[in-house]
Formats: sequence, C-alpha cells, structure tokens
Amino acid sequence: MNYADRHGYATFFPKVGEYDLAGSPRSWALVPSLRHAMTLYPHSTYFFALSPHALIMNPGLSLNSHVMAPKRLESLMLKDKPVVPPDSVIKTFSHLKGDKVDLVLTQDGEGLCQGSFILRQGDWAKFFLDTWFDPLYRSYNFQKAEGHALEHVVQWHPTILTKLALTDQRLLNSYSIDITSRGGKNAMYQEDDFVVRLVGCELDSQRNCEKEMDPFYQQWKKAVAGSK
Repeated sequence: MNYADRHGYATFFPKVGEYDLAGSPRSWALVPSLRHAMTLYPHSTYFFALSPHALIMNPGLSLNSHVMAPKRLESLMLKDKPVVPPDSVIKTFSHLKGDKVDLVLTQDGEGLCQGSFILRQGDWAKFFLDTWFDPLYRSYNFQKAEGHALEHVVQWHPTILTKLALTDQRLLNSYSIDITSRGGKNAMYQEDDFVVRLVGCELDSQRNCEKEMDPFYQQWKKAVAGSK
C-alpha cells in the first residue's frame, strides 16, 4: 500500500474464492483476477501482478521509470532470446520497439515467471488473458498449472509473442534464497533490487514464509523511513 500511495497507483487484492476455477488449482485465480482488475480500473495504463509472497524493496522506483518508459524498456529487452530456457526454438523478437510492448515477463532457470510481471491495459491484454485462461489449457493438468500454460500460449500464439518483452530476472523478480535450478545466486536479491520474491516458500515444508520474509521486511521499513 505504501508503494502504491507514493506513486499514485490503485491496489487490488483479489479473493481466490470469488473465481470459478472449475476444479483447477487455486493458482489459476491469477488470470481472472487480472481480468477483474481491468474491469474495476478501466483507465489504468499498466497492471503489475505481484505474488503475495513478495515485497517491493525499492519503493522509490516507479513502474514507468524502472521498466515501461519506451527507451528504458528497449535498453532492457532480451532480444532473440529463447522464450523458455534453455533452448526453446521460439525466441523473442529482435526488432520490437518499447512502445509496442504489452507484456513484460522474466524467466528463471526453469521457465517463465508469472509471480511478478507487467501487463498493459487494452484489447490485446484481454485477448491474452482469455487465451491463457482457456478451459482447454486448464483441463490439461500441466505440472505447473498456469505457469506451463503461459509458456505454451507465449510460444505457440504469434499474436502474443509479438507483444512480449523478456527482461533480466532481477529487474522484477529477485529471489530470497539460492535455488540452483532457478538461477542460483545470480537470481538472488541484491541491495537496491526492486522486488524480492519468496518463490515456492508456501510449497516447501522446510521453509517458513513469515520467518523468511522478516529480514526483508525490516530492511523495507528502513528504506521507507529513509525515503520520506
């Protein structure tokens, strides 16, 4: 809330139970919740989807200056990059301009990351979300549910690929711990990174999300106090 208030952004905290997932894993609620947010805030330009197990660590950075300003985004985009690591034959476009990007994603060592991304308001965004939430994909029982479905639609729907920008993972999606398969130490949070994400903490019985979050929360409080 502090970050949103500082930059004049609205916030939306969805309730998973409000969405009919037809028996799909609860994580699928991300997609209709974004569609819901677009309905509630039709005049908003961007929607920043952030995992509940994440914290904005550098509150002075706006989405526009940090990522979405066209020239800034062009300098950040990973061009001619395999969409799904390490060796997908489908690659990001090499000629895409920053003002034509509608979806900004990161990837780690395992695949695309849907825990922190930016989507631009518009008809394309609605098409993208409706495609992603297609009942057919939900019926496939992908191992990583909406995550693997996202990788499928991005790779095999040219209309979606044409609006996609991939950026360095730590621009939007630094991790709290060293996970070798997901980027290891190179993916871990460093001072001044924008976001820290406790990826997978809720799924691992050996981790405690609250305890893992606490040192970052204490650091965040100092950052907020020091930037007032």
